Amino acid sequence: MRMRSLLVIVLAAGEGTRMRSTKPKVLHAVANRPMVAHVLDAALRAGASRLAVVIGPDRDAVAAQVRQVAPEAGTFVQAERRGTAHAVLAARAALAEGFDDVVVMYGDTPLVRPETIAALRAPLAEGAGVSVLGFRPADPFGYGRLVTQDGELLAIREEKEASETERAITLCNAGLMAFDGRVVLDLLDRVSDANAKKEFYLTDAVEIARALGRSAGVVEVAVEEVAGVNSRAQLAEAESILQNRLRARALEGGATLVAPDTVFFSADTVIGRDVVIEPNVVFGPGVTVEDGATIRAFSHVEGAHVGAGAIVGPFARLRPGASLGQGVHVGNFVEIKAADLAPGVKVNHLSYVGDSSVGANTNIGAGTITCNYDGFRKHRTTIGANAFIGTNTLLVAPVSVGDGAYIGTGSVITENVPEDSLAIGRARQVNKPGWAVRLRERLSAGLAPKK
Repeated sequence: MRMRSLLVIVLAAGEGTRMRSTKPKVLHAVANRPMVAHVLDAALRAGASRLAVVIGPDRDAVAAQVRQVAPEAGTFVQAERRGTAHAVLAARAALAEGFDDVVVMYGDTPLVRPETIAALRAPLAEGAGVSVLGFRPADPFGYGRLVTQDGELLAIREEKEASETERAITLCNAGLMAFDGRVVLDLLDRVSDANAKKEFYLTDAVEIARALGRSAGVVEVAVEEVAGVNSRAQLAEAESILQNRLRARALEGGATLVAPDTVFFSADTVIGRDVVIEPNVVFGPGVTVEDGATIRAFSHVEGAHVGAGAIVGPFARLRPGASLGQGVHVGNFVEIKAADLAPGVKVNHLSYVGDSSVGANTNIGAGTITCNYDGFRKHRTTIGANAFIGTNTLLVAPVSVGDGAYIGTGSVITENVPEDSLAIGRARQVNKPGWAVRLRERLSAGLAPKK
């Protein structure tokens, strides 16, 4: 059976004034991914053959985000705001290409699943001209009501235009609609602005389709899936919903979350099996944690790869570019940035390792710092395998430490250290007997210390 082609049009031209932000509404993030990116990702996973995104004037940032997620997507500008049907027709060129199905989505509705898009399309394959997504909110006030009879959609009635009987309907319009691609332009071109707001409403297409002899279907989904975001409070609600989904996904995938409600994931976080995540852990974008690793409490991980069986934290920070091999230990108050730690490396406490490569089974003592920035440029530190870096060592990059080398405690290393060598980079200690007694005597006499 031939797969039906699909055009998804994403409406992303809204101003979002209730967000009180200079940032376009659809670029506000949920689980560290812009809302419009969630929508585009769902459309792609639902099998979209083509994507068209309708944006407002001077929305280059939105267009750039669209290109990043879906480079082949087309962007179309809605120069005037004259309603949802008018917005869809801004992508007339894409509509005219001819697709079996056309689905209209919204850039501020980030929780819709690919499965729901597939369900919305199903009535089209059975001959419907239009299909509408519906939901039952706790309070339907303000939503368009879906007027149905015997399972078929008759009309979408807006709150202000609904009769008392229609206002009693609890099934409401979620906004997403699907159209038979062969008739979509005809339907939209028939939409009129003969209403109080003088706007072209996409919802009018239902009655137009029925007048032309085409049926209209309705698909009901859970309230949380079609939650739109128009304010900071609603953004926080969407974040909560998506975090619960991501936690459930991690648990179902075989991870242990000791206190799930305290763990925060990014949309792209990848968690392996038998991973243990302790309370109050935050994952930024771009993180992969392999099987059997442990992320201890109060750690922050972003742009990092954690190898199988590695242990991170508690109170550790992995910054972008951190790559931990199998069995690596990164302990409390340790920060790793743009550094590769080979299998078996241990950095157990109070250290910073940045712009570095560390060989297998090397031990880095407490208080070690790779001094990677000279005020102008970043420099790299290379440490070989089976080396020992003593407590409170400063490695002034660019510098390398050979395999099996030993760095004495409290050293400042400014030159390369050959393999299997001992390096002690510190000033010789000087003891002055009686100096402290004389200091206290001068202070007791009200005299200043000698310089």
